[in-house]
Amino acid sequence: ALSAQAALLTAVPGIGPTVLATLLGELPELGTLCRRRIASLAGLAPHARESGTWRGARRIWGGRRKVREALYIAALSASRRVPTLTAMRDRMRLKGKAPKTILIAVARQLLVIINAMSRKGAPIAMA
Repeated sequence: ALSAQAALLTAVPGIGPTVLATLLGELPELGTLCRRRIASLAGLAPHARESGTWRGARRIWGGRRKVREALYIAALSASRRVPTLTAMRDRMRLKGKAPKTILIAVARQLLVIINAMSRKGAPIAMA
C-alpha cells in the first residue's frame, strides 16, 4: 500500500524522496481526513487566539513540525512549477501578503491536493 501511495505522490512537482518519506512516515492519516483536519494535523491551519473581547491575529501553530517543514520546502519548488499554485502565489503577492504567508498558503494547498490524490488513488490534474 505504501509503495502504491509513494508512486502516486512522486508525480507531484516538489515532492522528492525526502518529502515523500516524511509524508508517508509522519502522516499516516493522509487520504483519510478532510482538508481542514489534515491541514490542522500538519500544522498548516490558522488557529485563533482569542479571549473574551480580545481578538488576536490567527496564526499557524501545533501540528507535526516535521511535516510542516517538509511541505514548506516542497511549496518552494511547487509554487514555481505548478500553474494553479503559481497563480495562487501571484494573486496573494498582488494583495500585499508577506512572502512566508504565501508559502504557508501554498504548502496548505499542496497538502490538500496530495490528500485528495491519496483518497482517490489517482493523480489529479494540477494544470
